[in-house]
Amino acid sequence: MTFDQTRSVAVDHQDCGISNGLSRRTLLKAGVAAGGGLALGFSLPPLFGDAMAAESSSFEPNAFVYIGSNGSVTLTMPYVEMGQGTYTSIPMLIAEELEVDLKQVRLEHAPPNEKFYGNPLLGGLQATGNSNAVRGSWQPLRQAGAAARTMLIAAAAKRWKVDPSTCHAEHGEVVHKASARRIKYGALVADVAQMPVPEKVAVKAPGEFKLIGTPAKRLDTPAKVNGKAVYGIDVRPPGVKIATLAQSPVFGGRVKSVDDTAAKKVKGVRRIVRLDDAVAVVADHMGAAKKGLAALSIQWDEGPHAKLDTSQIVRELEQATLNPGAVAQNIGDIEKAMAGAAKKVEATYLVPFLAHATMEPMNCTVHVHRDACEVWVGTQAMARAQAAAAKVTGLPLDKIVVHNHLLGGGFGRRLEIDGVTRATQIAMQVDGPVKVVWTREEDIQHGMYRPCFFDRFSASLDEKGMPVAWSHRFAGSSVMARWAPPFFNNGLDPDTTEGAIDLVYALPNMHVEYVRVEPPGIPTTFWRSVGPSHNVFVVESFMDELAAAAKQDPVAYRRALLDKSPRAKAVLDLAAQKAGWGQPLPKGVGRGVSLQFAFASYLSHVAEVEVSKDGSVRVRRVTSAIDCGTVVNPDTVRAQIQSAVMFGVTAALYGEITLKDGRVEQTNFDTYQILRMNEAPTVEVHIVQSSELPGGIGETGTSAIMPAVANAIFAATGKRLRKLPVDQTALRYG
Repeated sequence: MTFDQTRSVAVDHQDCGISNGLSRRTLLKAGVAAGGGLALGFSLPPLFGDAMAAESSSFEPNAFVYIGSNGSVTLTMPYVEMGQGTYTSIPMLIAEELEVDLKQVRLEHAPPNEKFYGNPLLGGLQATGNSNAVRGSWQPLRQAGAAARTMLIAAAAKRWKVDPSTCHAEHGEVVHKASARRIKYGALVADVAQMPVPEKVAVKAPGEFKLIGTPAKRLDTPAKVNGKAVYGIDVRPPGVKIATLAQSPVFGGRVKSVDDTAAKKVKGVRRIVRLDDAVAVVADHMGAAKKGLAALSIQWDEGPHAKLDTSQIVRELEQATLNPGAVAQNIGDIEKAMAGAAKKVEATYLVPFLAHATMEPMNCTVHVHRDACEVWVGTQAMARAQAAAAKVTGLPLDKIVVHNHLLGGGFGRRLEIDGVTRATQIAMQVDGPVKVVWTREEDIQHGMYRPCFFDRFSASLDEKGMPVAWSHRFAGSSVMARWAPPFFNNGLDPDTTEGAIDLVYALPNMHVEYVRVEPPGIPTTFWRSVGPSHNVFVVESFMDELAAAAKQDPVAYRRALLDKSPRAKAVLDLAAQKAGWGQPLPKGVGRGVSLQFAFASYLSHVAEVEVSKDGSVRVRRVTSAIDCGTVVNPDTVRAQIQSAVMFGVTAALYGEITLKDGRVEQTNFDTYQILRMNEAPTVEVHIVQSSELPGGIGETGTSAIMPAVANAIFAATGKRLRKLPVDQTALRYG
């Protein structure tokens, strides 16, 4: 077994008995790697339990730490960097325990191999998502660093013939203070490689942290600033040609005929590639490829979805909520509580399909050789990318080499491998490497989208206006059922229901059902904050409706339901206090609040929103309070919440993918609008100090901002929003 195709790693499949009680074989025996360095392999533990984790009987390490004879520390990273700061926060864990400077830790992309690099938090799939990179790495990476540190100290002590307890590690060296002796790690790795991994290692207590919890500059920033960073779209292997494509305007359609006479006359066009449902133009550069594509005359067989429009899908979802679904959660006796209600409140909600609109459009470079294939791509799912190329070429997996690169935005879109499939299909008909770049229009109109959902709520209130019964039934697509079938059981999956069940509120009677409805003619996939992006909006909007029906303050109403959730109450109180909740505002300006527990983090947003007489909406200020457990890098936490707020405000005000005659109507940033720089609100992030296990950050802030904005609009105008995006024409007044 090798990693990075240059260093071999010796591992011994044995139990290591790590003291913190994680599953067996968390750390593996150290070994000498090629070049004389020290390699430690370790496993990332399952988040969802053994049933969803990789088969433990076939355990292999899924990450490696390599200490070179020159003292360098290299982590083979099973996750990818798409702007979320993973390539800084995770090295901080190693650096902390290993007692090295953060800049000493280098990273290498893990090759595609689910056996070695599968993410147990995602059922053993090699993927980056669900805001789980730090959550999954927290204990194993610190233990790997602590084990290496302990062994290095022991090796130095043995050389010096002193008690290891009289030595300590600092700045990549072992120090014996009494004799003032020092030795660098690199000089010890050969000795350490012959030693057994200690059965028990002690990781630092929070009070001993020197690096964790402190602001750390992003390790990837300099290369991104000076242009040395390589994204998938930057790759240019020798002799590469550039291609762009036109896919069937209707999902499921086919190519009927192509007249490429004019396209072939465009200077720089080298080849026209016809596929079953797409046509590509291969050229010397993107300009020629686009001109050639525009010159094509394509006739399409539009297939069975040629007349599909969004309203049909919405009607199907609405109808589905009239029928029972799979029970996601049941507490108490909902029917009895409803029957004895002093007051009943009902509402329905609709959230739309959403595109990802990453700044780096979909792209992939492929070179198909006679008996091998190379792929250059930025992907969230390395092994799936490899498998896609293998399927198209018919080559075995070990003949497919995938080079992974930085991602210019992922948000779940790059968990899909349709772009790799397309590029490989085209490359099969081209001599030499070909880079396939989707235009922005192709990217938006032929993406895979956050599902559309329809929700039906009813609640009963007692004489004091507090909820005694809560009923929620919703219908929409299950991405997990397609993407990771083992997670979908008995009509349910943990993504689709997160944010709708296990609420922070004390509801004595609660019943939640999910009806799976897969829409025809439009593919769905993960989108930043996924299930909670839908569920938190509807739950927090409806909770606000209950407060209004009870004629109570929205913050006070929520607080009264949080006695059993002190962490949730703390973030709510902090956000409200920092936002100046209750202080007077000008006419047309309102504050809205939201609260959630998702991705193992507690978060509250307070949005301050101005609605002009013409109905235009401006989010002026967002105050966020988050308890994400132990914070590794507070700069990353703040940056991710700020980013998530912008992403979520965009969705609340503008985000919507609609179909007409089977076609996606939105084409570019003019019709699929992104929040402009001059529209960006001030975002204040307040972090609750906590010693709990780390929670997720990357997706957390997105889901909670949408209801905060909607609730603020209600506070400003008295108009309740039950559908996104905001219909600004309906808000006109004066």
